[in-house]
Amino acid sequence: MNGEIKRVVVVGGGTAGWLAACHLAKQLEPSTNRGISVTLVDSPDIPTIGVGEGTVPVMRDTLKYFGISEVEFIKRCDVTFKQSIKFVDWEVAPRDGHSTYYHHLFDFPNIRPFNPTPYWLSNNAINKTHFADLVSVQSHVCELGLAPKLNRDGEFSGLFNYAYHLDAGKFTQMLSEHGTAELGISNIKANVERVHLNDDGEIMHLETDSAGVISGDMFVDCTGFKAMLIEKSMGAKFIDKSDVLLTDTALAIQIPYEDENTTIPPFTISTAQKHGWIWDIGLTQRKGVGYVFSSAHQSEDQAVHTLAEYLGQSAAQIEPRKISMKVGYQKQAWIKNCVAMGLSQGFVEPLEATGLLMFDVTARMFSEALPDFKEDMPLRAKRFNEDICQMWESTSDFIKLHYYLSKREDSQFWVDNRDPQSISTELAEKLQMWQRKLPSQFDFRHTVDSFRVSNYLYVLYGMNFNTELNGRYDQYHNVEAINKLRTEIEKGVKYCKSNLLSHREYLEKVRKLS
Repeated sequence: MNGEIKRVVVVGGGTAGWLAACHLAKQLEPSTNRGISVTLVDSPDIPTIGVGEGTVPVMRDTLKYFGISEVEFIKRCDVTFKQSIKFVDWEVAPRDGHSTYYHHLFDFPNIRPFNPTPYWLSNNAINKTHFADLVSVQSHVCELGLAPKLNRDGEFSGLFNYAYHLDAGKFTQMLSEHGTAELGISNIKANVERVHLNDDGEIMHLETDSAGVISGDMFVDCTGFKAMLIEKSMGAKFIDKSDVLLTDTALAIQIPYEDENTTIPPFTISTAQKHGWIWDIGLTQRKGVGYVFSSAHQSEDQAVHTLAEYLGQSAAQIEPRKISMKVGYQKQAWIKNCVAMGLSQGFVEPLEATGLLMFDVTARMFSEALPDFKEDMPLRAKRFNEDICQMWESTSDFIKLHYYLSKREDSQFWVDNRDPQSISTELAEKLQMWQRKLPSQFDFRHTVDSFRVSNYLYVLYGMNFNTELNGRYDQYHNVEAINKLRTEIEKGVKYCKSNLLSHREYLEKVRKLS
């Protein structure tokens, strides 16, 4: 086990592989440290999944950390801004052509120092106000189709918190070029045919078809759902979450715009269906649309018809790409000198852009946990594995929340999702607490959890969760404070109407920058 860790080998060149390699290169600085190397081995024959087109705001920090220009990123990767996820028809099934929706915004809700939630809970039945509209200007900005940035805002800054929609293939290419040219990553094009272990059960080297033997001290498995290193060589045990999260298949398609001036929503649209949901992401030149469904509740042919109907086409007119999803995570993502990243580590489903979120965050966590010497690895691996398991469990809970809170009864899919036996004890206890108590930051006990009180507030009250409050919250029924908050929101909306460009107009200005 003793020895220095100088040579890190990443196997797999999709978005997750290059994110992992770039994070490692930022930490290890192979271009300036003699004897240190970060090598990415990717197959010239295996296509990447390439449909992860939604991100969360942490991606802004990552791009800045890597030293990638936001302007160049926007121009090269067909990037658009994402300020929210708009959930359509999740609470109830549409009736007579009438849909309902709510926004899960990226701006924190305006609940300090005065929290209007008790007022909203007691008056919503009368006022029919969206929770997000009461606590943020951003929901109004989204519905107005405005950009999150002023003309004078610099890179990675804006009037509102935001993330991106992107072309995953172009993003991967940009990461690879930046990683090799600027961060010192070596790239080998080859297929890994065999993994060789030493007597201690560590990976010793890889045998390839065209690059000979590749040795290393640490190996990062980014081989996708097949988990070639962590499962097949290291014997990791996969924790299946398909009994909790029922969607297991996606049909993805790219739709060019008929009109180059088509309005681009500054948010992801997620529309619930009888047996799943459809994502709708607007890039600069096209839309990315996909149907995520449960194969146990709907056949593939029926799913194609569902997607075609959403697109306003016939099933014969579309040829979507099918993606079978392996739902769950590795109980031990780090075993000896091998760690799993990306789909090899885990995946729940595309809702809330958890894929790129987990790929990015866990890669940074690992790059900072990687020791200089192998003798320090067992303890760091132990703690890393504990944190990763917690992150996947809490992420699973948050995704499940969207389904469990639904009042839909139009199919067995929704009935099964609302079964109390299908949620974790942790989520059940939180929901029980929140029946008579407002959610609080102190209800979240783990700092590594990706989704916290603000995220839960938007979803809970976007779905009209019923919290019955007692007299303790009477002081929040402060009419003067409510009116002041509403005035501030109205002023904010007026300011944005006068000072923010439309989403497409802003992006066109960026694309013209030299």
